[in-house]
Amino acid sequence: MTTYYTKDHEWIAVEGDIATVGVTDYAQSQLGDVVFVELPEAGKTLTQGDEAAVVESVKAASEVYAPIDGDVAEANDALADEPAKVNEDPEGAAWFIKLTITNKDQLSDLMDEAAYKSYVAGL
Repeated sequence: MTTYYTKDHEWIAVEGDIATVGVTDYAQSQLGDVVFVELPEAGKTLTQGDEAAVVESVKAASEVYAPIDGDVAEANDALADEPAKVNEDPEGAAWFIKLTITNKDQLSDLMDEAAYKSYVAGL
């Protein structure tokens, strides 16, 4: 499994043709306490940069963007009942969606972990 990152603070873990997408620890720390998560239905087609989900916290609402093109294979419905998981385990159990990748070439536009850490350090 290979993990990539976006400048909008999404992570994407790729295994074969499936990509698991969530928000980074940095993103959740900036959001504050998450109180609501809205996820897309399975089957929805997303294009890179499309709004893939919405996260509401005590501070504000924020969009989660599709890091690559894909079809939603699964949404993490557990987040509807337990949105605080985003704060507790953002890069693990609190994944948002799983995409069936339709354009693997877009992965080259994303950052690896070292590049992302350097990016965040400069913020």
